[in-house]
Amino acid sequence: MSRPGVTQLRTFNAILWRDVFVTGRELPSFLAQVIIQPFFILFIFAKVLGDIGYVQDDFAQVLLPGIIAMNGFLGALQNTTLPLVLDFSWTREIEDRLLAPISIPLVAVEKIVFGAIRGFVAAVLMVPVGFVMLDVSWAWEGIPGALLVIVLGCLAGGSVGMVIGTSVPARRVNVMFAVILTPLLFTGSAQFPWRSLSDDLLWFKVVCALNPLTYVSEGMRAELVPAVPHIPLPVVLAVLVVAIAGFGGLGLRGFMKRALD
Repeated sequence: MSRPGVTQLRTFNAILWRDVFVTGRELPSFLAQVIIQPFFILFIFAKVLGDIGYVQDDFAQVLLPGIIAMNGFLGALQNTTLPLVLDFSWTREIEDRLLAPISIPLVAVEKIVFGAIRGFVAAVLMVPVGFVMLDVSWAWEGIPGALLVIVLGCLAGGSVGMVIGTSVPARRVNVMFAVILTPLLFTGSAQFPWRSLSDDLLWFKVVCALNPLTYVSEGMRAELVPAVPHIPLPVVLAVLVVAIAGFGGLGLRGFMKRALD
């Protein structure tokens, strides 16, 4: 590797480590952000409704992998989008990074990777929470595949977050969460298997198929609860790689445009 390449790699690692260190200092607020909402979704939909007989006993088997996927994907998306919105508006911190000895595209990649790391931590944190709260059993031989799915899902979430963070103005960030995140949450097959949707809901099935979160949820179920109907894992992996490349490319283009304005 050439000397400039080594310098850029070291700078990339230094910026990434600095962001990880800041996360450690903000650990209580980070934990509250990534645990409270999925905890109550699991508690109400699986525990409470299960105990009073409004959902089947095995619903927790379907729900927990989906909630882990949702926490990883949306956690990565939010932790990429919000810092970008702040950096390009009020704090202007992005200007310091652009002056570092690192190319502009690598600054954007670092943002995606850091968001994905936070998303991955958010996903992993839900595993012990779910096992303490619910009576579930997994195919443990599927753990390596599930880790691959969640890593790709977090990178896809970070790539989508890059697109949103570079296209939504700061004054509209609250509207963005209502208009974008809510549909992503409920069309990502986190609460139901995509394959179980009937033809009577064909329009909704198509909408869900356009959401990258659907493939993270389905991939997690394919590896951890393979008895549940699911999209085949090779299809899941292919779609997630395409999503990372597609949204990542759009996000980098938007980042370059904002950075050079």
